[in-house]
Amino acid sequence: MYKTIEETAIELGMPEDQVLRLVYEGRIRSVYDGDQILINSGQFSTYFEQLDRIKEEIEIWRNTPIPEDIDVKDED
Repeated sequence: MYKTIEETAIELGMPEDQVLRLVYEGRIRSVYDGDQILINSGQFSTYFEQLDRIKEEIEIWRNTPIPEDIDVKDED
């Protein structure tokens, strides 16, 4: 499904000017229909999958207890 810059910015949670900059840099694929720039939202499925995986890993890291300190005696 093709979306406008504004709709894509809302979906990604980014400012419109940042999405437009990424389009101009070629980091987001787009087409120009003679009137406006359209972006296929299907290209972001991997991005959202990776984002979910990273959130899960951060949550696991936050819930991991800190190990007890090893009581190292100074032998000097």
